[in-house]
Amino acid sequence: MTSHAPGRSSSGVAGLDDVLHGGFIPGRFYLIDGNPGAGKTTLAMQYLLEGLRVGERCLYVTLSETRDELLSGALSHGWSTEGLEILELVAEESDLDRDAQLTMYHPSDVELTDTTRRIIATVERIQPQRMVFDSLSELRLLAQGSLRYRRQILALKQFFVGRGCTVLLLDDRTAEGPDLQLQSIAHGVISLEHVAPAYGRSLRQLHVVKFRGSDFHSGYQDCRIRRGGLEVFPRLMSADHGTAFEHGAIASGVAALDALLGGGVDRGTATLLIGAPGSGKTTVALQYASAAAKRGDHAVLFAFEESKAILLRRAAGLGMDIAEGEGPGQLAIHPVDPADISPGEFAHRVQQSVERDDARIVIIDSLNGYLNAMPEDRFLTAQLHELLGYLNNHGVVTFLIAAQSGIVGSTMRTPIDASYLADAVVTLRMFEHAGKVKKAISVIKKRSGGHEESIRHLWFDAAGVHLSDPLVHLRGVLSGVPSDMGGTASNEQHALRTSDAG
Repeated sequence: MTSHAPGRSSSGVAGLDDVLHGGFIPGRFYLIDGNPGAGKTTLAMQYLLEGLRVGERCLYVTLSETRDELLSGALSHGWSTEGLEILELVAEESDLDRDAQLTMYHPSDVELTDTTRRIIATVERIQPQRMVFDSLSELRLLAQGSLRYRRQILALKQFFVGRGCTVLLLDDRTAEGPDLQLQSIAHGVISLEHVAPAYGRSLRQLHVVKFRGSDFHSGYQDCRIRRGGLEVFPRLMSADHGTAFEHGAIASGVAALDALLGGGVDRGTATLLIGAPGSGKTTVALQYASAAAKRGDHAVLFAFEESKAILLRRAAGLGMDIAEGEGPGQLAIHPVDPADISPGEFAHRVQQSVERDDARIVIIDSLNGYLNAMPEDRFLTAQLHELLGYLNNHGVVTFLIAAQSGIVGSTMRTPIDASYLADAVVTLRMFEHAGKVKKAISVIKKRSGGHEESIRHLWFDAAGVHLSDPLVHLRGVLSGVPSDMGGTASNEQHALRTSDAG
């Protein structure tokens, strides 16, 4: 992510600084708008606390919340507000008199109201470098008219020009419709959205409407509020991320599996494992992760469905000696709750695993859980494609697991467009043979090189993963009910018999 750039005023939120290409431009006027509960006060406090951390003078002017409420909110996040100046202004009844003159062209131009004089006096006494004005809805009520309100905002802007103070104006959208006049006055506008879905936690997004004097990441960015403040997860743009890596294939440790894939899975590619539930998709991916860990690489598995304990127990039952952890030679398993995560936050977790922990193998198990995480989001597939582009640019080997609906036969359906997402597609099927249900594996495509066109029998036991020779004497394996073409090779028949325990 982009660090705090020289000459910028860091927001105190790493993800927002990345979106703003380093932070706010100092000495300017910014509007933070959003419905009540969207996180405006949280963001404002983080901005001021970051200022205190770097030794700047900070002022919080509040017309909506009391000092005690602000301090209580800060305490709930574990923040210390020592050194923060808070000016609490409570509007008096006289301030609402229609005859009250609340214009504010300049301190020396007109007679100011008590509220305005207190703001000006405090600013001149403290000379803050960062200031928050919370909120504009109260100022709008005091103005009692759009013309007077606009004049007051313009006067505020003029008052702070040349003072070296960066001002955040908070607005809770109580005006009817978007306040376009206010947006036109501000140097930058950041909009916070807060939506409650039919199920799961509230969804939060941040949108930079405008940002004069600098480029920025446009579009909606997922965010979240938890203890410690607001977190922003900038949308991944694969073209902006990448690193040089050594091309080549990684081996699974199972010779027949590597032969099926033309020598292994190439670095910087995504492989989709599709098949019916129980056909062995996760086990095949674990085999590659286990082999990579033995070579000293770091692998990570994001589990949308199975628990960490079940996955580790399964691996142990197959003879895979997996060291769990975040370092080289280890496999990290991260359970993911589909109802408690946004696509942006998930992409951020993957990015951390790659850039912070140097993960070389990433397994997403499964795409069904990922797609169900945000059923109302129409752009999940595009976001996933962007994530895969990012992983490919870093030389990561990605395994995507997708469960098809149905058990056997040609009517099985995949929840995504496989050709759009993956560089290689491996199909696993169930088929009937001699009164037993068997597993078959084949490669449908591999963009980065050649692969076998054969179908092999697949089975698992305590010694690991096994593949038979190509099933050249069975016809209709992928349909689920094959027929014997006659002259079955002895090793092929032997493989089908010895896999009964699997």
